Amino acid sequence: MATAPPDLLPPIVMTFAASDPTGGAGLQADILTLASMGCHPLSVVTALTIQDTGGVEDVLPIDADWVADQARALLEDMPIAAFKLGMLGSAEVVSVIAEILADYPDIPLVLDPVLASGRGDALADDETIAAMIELLLPQTTILTPNSLEARRLALDDEVEDDDPDLAECARRLVAGGCEFVLVTGTHANTAQVVNTLYGDDGVVRSDRWERLPGSYHGSGCTLASAIAANLANGLEIADAVRDAQEYTWQALAAGFRPGMGQFIPDRFFWARNEDKEDA
Repeated sequence: MATAPPDLLPPIVMTFAASDPTGGAGLQADILTLASMGCHPLSVVTALTIQDTGGVEDVLPIDADWVADQARALLEDMPIAAFKLGMLGSAEVVSVIAEILADYPDIPLVLDPVLASGRGDALADDETIAAMIELLLPQTTILTPNSLEARRLALDDEVEDDDPDLAECARRLVAGGCEFVLVTGTHANTAQVVNTLYGDDGVVRSDRWERLPGSYHGSGCTLASAIAANLANGLEIADAVRDAQEYTWQALAAGFRPGMGQFIPDRFFWARNEDKEDA
C-alpha cells in the first residue's frame, strides 16, 4: 500500500503524560484535544493513575526505560510536528525525556507542569520539579503554568520569604530557558480569568475570559494540547495561544458532569453544535 505524501499527512503531535481513566485529563485529554483540532496524536505513557472525577487516589510511575523506548520507537517511524508534556511521574522519566528532546531542538515543545490534581493531590515531588526546571525548561517553547505552579517553579529556595508576583515569576522562568510562559488565571480570585503570555520583553498578550461556574477536570491539559496542535498546524506563538484559549473556553462552556466530582470539558463541542444546527 502506498503511503501518503508528507504534505497530505495530518500534523503529528507526541504527548508524554499519565493515563487518566476518567478521560478528563492526562493522556486521554491530550488525545481528544489533538484529534479534535485536526492532529494525529502519538501517546507515550509516563504513569498509571487510580482516580475518578473527584481526585487522584494513587500513581504508578512507568519505568524510565519503558518511557524512552515508547518514544524512540515512534520517533524512528513517524515525523513529529510538536511535543506536549504533561504529568511525567518521576525525576528519572524527566531525565530520559529531556535526553530524547535534545535530539529534536527545532520541534516546538509545550510543557504543562502538572504538579497537583485539581483537588490538590501532589503529583510531582521536589526531585521531579527540580529536574523539570534544570532539564526541560531550557528546551521549552512555551510553559503553561497556573498561578500556583508558576510560583512554585519560580521560587528561589535560597531567598528567605521569597514571594514574587506573577510577572516576576514569568521573568525568572524565561530567564531559566523557556521562550514563552503563559500564566493562566484559573486559580486567581478575579471576576474574569486573565491569561497572560510573557516572553523575553515582558507581556506579549493578555486575554480575559468569562469565569465559568463549577470546577473542571483537565482544563490545563486541554489548553496545553490545543497550543501544541496550533503550533503543529503552523500558527505563530501569539495566535496559537489565542486560538487555543478560545477552543478551551468553548470546551469548558460545553462541559458535562458524568460523575460525582468535577466537570469534564467537551473537546468535541463543535461536532455536537453542528448536530444541533442540523436538527
